[in-house]
Amino acid sequence: MVKRFLSVNSYDLTTDLGLLVLRVGAFVSLFIKHGLEKVIPSSFWELAPAFPDPAHIGHIPSLLVATGSDAICAILLVLGLGTRIAGTYIFVVLSVAWAFTHHFVFLGKGLESKHGELIVMYITQSLALALLGPGKFSLDWLLWTKKPEAHDVSHPIAQAKAH
Repeated sequence: MVKRFLSVNSYDLTTDLGLLVLRVGAFVSLFIKHGLEKVIPSSFWELAPAFPDPAHIGHIPSLLVATGSDAICAILLVLGLGTRIAGTYIFVVLSVAWAFTHHFVFLGKGLESKHGELIVMYITQSLALALLGPGKFSLDWLLWTKKPEAHDVSHPIAQAKAH
């Protein structure tokens, strides 16, 4: 189960390109809108005193958990590095935020509805990447897939070199 969760799959070209677009399109946005403000020291300390604390661990630890999601894991997803783990982390953190800070509000009026639709989109996208993996156009693929040996005549690249 763990091995399958950490595996890196390649699909057809269209699916691999779609996963790249999903990773970059969604999580550059998450980083710019919600992550960048958390990694700039002056913004971090400005946010800290009033940052939501849904798990009752304190405002600063909660902000650090959110920074891990919105900044660090968002960049990891863009790069396609540790994709399934980063996607799972974002999924869990944002699900907790949507449940306990936004009270499952999707549409409506008031402060809690401010990010309802957007947070559901990030939750869905991160879960999809946690389940599917990064695809071929990722650092995970470059680092973790077994490259064919030059003498492996059963592999098409080796067959092409032999001729």
